[in-house]
Amino acid sequence: MNVGLLCPVCEHSGHASLPAAEPWRCPSCGHLLTLTPPSSTGTEAGRTLHSCAVCGNHELYKMKGFPHWLGLSILALGILVFLVGNALRHQWIAWAGLLGSWVVDLVLYRIVDDVVVCYRCGSKHAGVGRSGNQPFELTIHERYRQERLQSR
Repeated sequence: MNVGLLCPVCEHSGHASLPAAEPWRCPSCGHLLTLTPPSSTGTEAGRTLHSCAVCGNHELYKMKGFPHWLGLSILALGILVFLVGNALRHQWIAWAGLLGSWVVDLVLYRIVDDVVVCYRCGSKHAGVGRSGNQPFELTIHERYRQERLQSR
């Protein structure tokens, strides 16, 4: 399992693989952070994580491990083809471009695995396959955001 995390001291981003033989050292400030393999259930094809490897928090959510900019670029290209096709009065090309972008997006959605994210520290746990964790919940996120604001 790969974990993307922020250093709790300097907030420098980093990556670690689990299980780790030694503590993770921040390349920026040198802070040592011990990562514990999270408790999980399920198979390698899809696991449900029950705790964060970085902070041990039990509230986690799943999201697709897909860059948002790429999905928006596919959509923008489909819209551009649609507009150009309509301007040239080629309706079939216009609709084929728009529906084609939808098909590409759907295929990528089915292929890409989930990433499990911790509400408290924001660390991303990749390599879990199709996760059984719940999707993002705004009320839980807002509670942790308010806790961070009050601790400053």
